[in-house]
Amino acid sequence: MAGAERERSRLPPALPLATLIGRELRAGGSERPALRYGHAGFAKRGEDYFLVKPDCLRVPGDPSTAFSVFAVFDGHNGVSAAVFSKEHLLEHVMSALPPEIGSREDWLQALPRALVAGFVKADIDFQRKGEVSGTTATLVVVDGFTVTVASVGDSRCILDTQGGELQLLTVDHRLEENVEERERVTASGGEVGRLNLFGGQEVGPLRCWPGGLCLSRSIGDMDVGEYIVPIPHVKQVKLSNVGGRLIMASDGIWDALSNEAAAESCRGLPAELAAKLVVKQALKKSGLKDDTTCVVVDIIPSDHRLPSPQLSPKRNQNKLKSLLFGRRSHSSIGKFGGKSASIGSVEELFEEGSAVLEERLGRNLSLKETTLPPSRCAICQVDQEPFEGLMEENGGSHCSSPFAPWGGPYLCLDCRKKKDAMEGKRASCSTACR
Repeated sequence: MAGAERERSRLPPALPLATLIGRELRAGGSERPALRYGHAGFAKRGEDYFLVKPDCLRVPGDPSTAFSVFAVFDGHNGVSAAVFSKEHLLEHVMSALPPEIGSREDWLQALPRALVAGFVKADIDFQRKGEVSGTTATLVVVDGFTVTVASVGDSRCILDTQGGELQLLTVDHRLEENVEERERVTASGGEVGRLNLFGGQEVGPLRCWPGGLCLSRSIGDMDVGEYIVPIPHVKQVKLSNVGGRLIMASDGIWDALSNEAAAESCRGLPAELAAKLVVKQALKKSGLKDDTTCVVVDIIPSDHRLPSPQLSPKRNQNKLKSLLFGRRSHSSIGKFGGKSASIGSVEELFEEGSAVLEERLGRNLSLKETTLPPSRCAICQVDQEPFEGLMEENGGSHCSSPFAPWGGPYLCLDCRKKKDAMEGKRASCSTACR
């Protein structure tokens, strides 16, 4: 962690979003890019789902507020959590946005916080159904050349940009590979270890017990423990006006292909063919061991047009390759967690992966500093009469409730229980009712 902070301190500071939008307008880049997308997959258990919504509007009837959403959900222990997330996650994210948001800049700045609240609300609502299914969730919001990605689990999203530079926009929440997540789970009361066979032999990847889940973050999984949290890693980047390609996929792809191999396998191909080829390469490498789902999104400058289908396949491929990615430079591939400001093709606007709600919803925010009404929950957005002690506690004064001190925005009783349970301080309602 300290090494990552030192690396960040040597990188150029991120530019304010208003500066980047102003730069785009002055450069004549006010037109929104065109999006081309495709998806493909093979089912082994039938628990993968995806979402494609290219025509969303922040303000109904106003095309200037258009944005697009793409998502991958990799379910486990049944399909219920994946189906629920596909149908309701975006709705919860949008409901968590302050109603008075007007400008595009305000919307993009509020989006990371709304994603956190929306993921947690989806988890609470699904657990109320009493089902034990769980799912990963990787949700991508594309607004112009700004891309915002929120993820829990190990369904990854990568960005392939001008010059063949790769950026990983998600973090894998696998206990086997993520030391920080292992430490968080054990500190919250969970037990991490491998499957123990008769005779004491340990096999397989690290898992969280009870439940035996390999992931540290997901939506659902009420039978595992509240230390498996739905709080997403969120990253927001601004592409240059040359655009780029997003590849998001379930772990059936990433267990077989590296980021570089997935991107390299489909460069120069239209998005629909690219998604099919990534799946084909994964199956060729490892066989059908798991559900495999891939969604490819090309963000293309509006003044460019895709080559005509009448062109020969070779000319078509070469022209697309030049348009989308230019000439590949092997030395420019970004490393995990790096920032590409030195190359200039991508500007990092925001990144946060903490599993602590106080840090994600607004650390030490008083009620007067929030944009929500004093008695509206920052997660579920329900207006309630503040209850004795808890209201005072949210304001940072005398604490007479049974909850741990809280410096964030107002939370209702159920969401406070959920927050404390995720931090190992108190069993949530869903946990207590098992």
